[in-house]
Amino acid sequence: MRFVLDTHVFFWWITDSPLLPEKVRKLISEGSHELFWSSASSWEIAIKYANEKLPLPERPEVFIPSELAINRISSLSITDDHSYLPGSLPGHHRDPFDRMLIAQSNIEKMPLVSGDQILSHYEVKTFW
Repeated sequence: MRFVLDTHVFFWWITDSPLLPEKVRKLISEGSHELFWSSASSWEIAIKYANEKLPLPERPEVFIPSELAINRISSLSITDDHSYLPGSLPGHHRDPFDRMLIAQSNIEKMPLVSGDQILSHYEVKTFW
């Protein structure tokens, strides 16, 4: 099965955070699923890093691709179709990056692995 990882899930995974539920750890570690990282998450990380809100051991353009490769996670580019959907979503979630993840998850028919409770207000399949 294919899944899109929310930004926090990826970071909790690579830092072995206790905040990551065991069933999500199992999903990621099994190796039988295709895992995807949205380029919207890369964009979000680059902004947070530039604003000094997210320290990283290396610049995002070095750190993120390296961690994706180590963890066998594929990049999911943003297409025009992905870009149109967030504007038509209800306004429950104001974060443009999360709105893009919702759009990509729906269009690509991949559940979104996320602990974000606001997502329950949307018609998006999640795994948590």
